[in-house]
Amino acid sequence: MFEYIGVLISVILGLGMTHLAVGMSKLIQERETIRHYWVHILWTLNVLIHILAIWWGMYWWNDLPEWTVFQYLFITVYSVVLFLLAAMLYPWDMSKNEDFRDYFFRNRVWFFSIMLVAWLIDIPETLFKSTSSLRETPTDYALFISSLLVICCVGIVTANRRVHAVLPFAWILIVVGYLSFTTLAKIAE
Repeated sequence: MFEYIGVLISVILGLGMTHLAVGMSKLIQERETIRHYWVHILWTLNVLIHILAIWWGMYWWNDLPEWTVFQYLFITVYSVVLFLLAAMLYPWDMSKNEDFRDYFFRNRVWFFSIMLVAWLIDIPETLFKSTSSLRETPTDYALFISSLLVICCVGIVTANRRVHAVLPFAWILIVVGYLSFTTLAKIAE
């Protein structure tokens, strides 16, 4: 059953990655007229890592012998939320004189709210995998998820540019550290 559901998940997450890649390529192509914002570019890379990590982690669902409609919808919604997160970073019709600092701060609350929802969805998804004996919940998961939820909340409530200059670095350190030292790094075993 997972092979069937995995195709849908792959398409949705692949569309998110495609949106990020197209956005970045437009930034490069229109570099003379578009005003870049380095924080926005870092979040683009972070969301790409986020999607890839979740996609990688979805492989554990392969060992679930029976699926319910709820599980199917839950995993599909999780994928859609990640797509929406990617979609918040770039407009569908990018103008040639787009200012990405302004664009990022105009969409900041939506971006971090959707990221918050994604991490909140990750909690029951991770716990379900543990209770279904698909994988153990890493011991550092509570600290990991709490740290990311704090980053999301800070991103929602403040428009301070100095704070926003720190958030993508904090996010990547937390995520890469967690991925490096947990079972997610060893999924293929």
